[in-house]
Amino acid sequence: MANETTVPALPCRSIDEIEEFYTALGFIRTYRQVRPSPYLALRREDIHLHFFAMPGFNPEDSYGTCIITVPDTGVLFRAFAEGMRSAYGKLLISGIPRMTRPRKRKNADNLAGFTVVDPGGNWLRIFPSSTDAIQQEPPAGRLATALRNAVVMGDSRGDHQQAAKILDGALARAQDPPSVDLVEALLYRAEMAIALSDRERAGELLTRVREMPLDASARERLSESLAGADDLEAILAAGRAEPQAGCGSER
Repeated sequence: MANETTVPALPCRSIDEIEEFYTALGFIRTYRQVRPSPYLALRREDIHLHFFAMPGFNPEDSYGTCIITVPDTGVLFRAFAEGMRSAYGKLLISGIPRMTRPRKRKNADNLAGFTVVDPGGNWLRIFPSSTDAIQQEPPAGRLATALRNAVVMGDSRGDHQQAAKILDGALARAQDPPSVDLVEALLYRAEMAIALSDRERAGELLTRVREMPLDASARERLSESLAGADDLEAILAAGRAEPQAGCGSER
């Protein structure tokens, strides 16, 4: 039988915070129930997600996950990013909720996937639906290989500390790597620094990227990544604008 539909039902702490988050990403509510058990159904075009609230649920302990395949991960990422910037003033790249950028995944046939971790701690792993997007050839350079390994740890597993460790070692050993590989590695390391609350290190890495001489070809290949650098700098700028503890902050 064809044309079956599968809809994941994922756990959460509050259907209110789930609805607020996904509404920012362009989803609409199709069903909501408060009693006897909180339940929420959301839809964005052909993506359907359902959620149920659990008393005492801790998003950090969630194992909820699902895989979503779409024709173009870049298009969906940009739509999500626009909604996130509008609702939160920046991309959320650390903590819960957060979103990663589309990157080729060594552990997924080099498909350029990205991940959304929602307020319930659920991981939406988003990949292109076309098998034409699969690229079997491994990256040629050592630094590019290290970056792929770091992405598996940081984006796929959420182990930002290990991802940073992999890149620190690779960057220290790198000798005249291709400029594109170096910029990609530095930017991902800066993202991991922000995720690890090391804003000073992130700033140093972004400054290094901005000061690198790049020819027109390299800039074209790095256009999406350099746009990501703008997002990282906006996050750092927003952090500097926040009130500091002891000066009226409630943190």
